Amino acid sequence: MADYAAARLNMVESQVRTQDVTDVRIHDAMRAVLREGFLPEAKAHLAYADIEAEYAPGRWLLKPRDVAKLLQALRPMPGERALAIGAPYAAAVIEQLGVPVTRIEPGEALPAGEFDMVICEGAVTRAPEAWTGALATNGRLGVVERDGPVGKACLYVRAADGIGRRDLFDAFPPVLAGFEPRHGFAF
Repeated sequence: MADYAAARLNMVESQVRTQDVTDVRIHDAMRAVLREGFLPEAKAHLAYADIEAEYAPGRWLLKPRDVAKLLQALRPMPGERALAIGAPYAAAVIEQLGVPVTRIEPGEALPAGEFDMVICEGAVTRAPEAWTGALATNGRLGVVERDGPVGKACLYVRAADGIGRRDLFDAFPPVLAGFEPRHGFAF
């Protein structure tokens, strides 16, 4: 029988805190959320490894380091509303922080309303306009964009005069099905 409580503590201490994730609320939430519960029983032992763990065909939980760094950039605060796109673990951590979360799968229509934060646990070539369009003023989107071997975790922020984007860190999650790069010829 695996000692998941010890694995959770070790994950936070060795994969999260050592990567400049200084928000102790995120540490506490990640210690409380049972990551193994998001994986099929046969893969539960991978929950706390430093890998992207596949929880369904074509769907992965981000590495603990990557999800923690994205969450720190998003700064979830009680009273806000969040949208999790193919992000079951991130959604549970955000809820542990006191923020209600609407969950959808990639490719599903977005629910009506504006969100203070949106997160996706998987890479896309480029964040779809529908995702940035779901942001309220001062809303933030955390996503990994990848069209080659290395992806960039990005933070989008909606301001009154438009949307800004900045790179946060390198990340390597698989690209979600339906969001692969479309390369072609240019004339």
